[in-house]
Order: sequence, then C-alpha cells, then structure tokens
Amino acid sequence: MSKHLVFYVEFDVKPECVDKFVKGATGVLEAMSHEDTFVSTYFHRHADNPNKFTLYERWDEPSMDDFMKNQLQGKSYRDEYEAYLPDLLASPRKFTVLDPVDEWESK
Repeated sequence: MSKHLVFYVEFDVKPECVDKFVKGATGVLEAMSHEDTFVSTYFHRHADNPNKFTLYERWDEPSMDDFMKNQLQGKSYRDEYEAYLPDLLASPRKFTVLDPVDEWESK
C-alpha cells in the first residue's frame, strides 16, 4: 500500500469570489504539479453547493509538517494566491490528513 501523505482541503468560498478562487487555485495546482514530491491532486466543486470546493492531494512527503514547510512556504507561485485567499473565503480552509486503510487499483 502507498505510503504517500494524503489529505484533503475544504474551501467555503464567498459567492462573489468563486471565479477568482477557481482561477487562482488552478494556477497554483498547475504549478505545484511540477514539484518533485507531487503525486496527484483532484479539484472538486460540491454538487449541492457551488461555493464549496475540495482538493484531494497525494504527496511524497513524510508528514503534514514537512509538506507545510516544503510546499506552502517559500514557493513564489503560491505567494500572491496565499495573500488574497483569506479574503475569498467565508471561513478558513480546513485540512484533513487521511490514514490508509486499504487500496484498490483498476485492473
């Protein structure tokens, strides 16, 4: 089973800020996909609430602390987004780290 760091991030975006949020998030996601420890990410909008978004991320980082230090700090492509992100959100984003139970892949 994979030993990747897996987590999701939930965003509750102000309705008038959705377009700016999506544009900024997709720019950051494209840039971060080139990081050495990046594995994958999925970006979703909630089906029952168009202002809620979720990122499901997999990284080859040993811990969330290491991820925060290595990926959220000191990355120029994140600086502008991180600066204006709080103004776009109705509440602070929420990170949830997941522990593996089992894994299946397509055959």
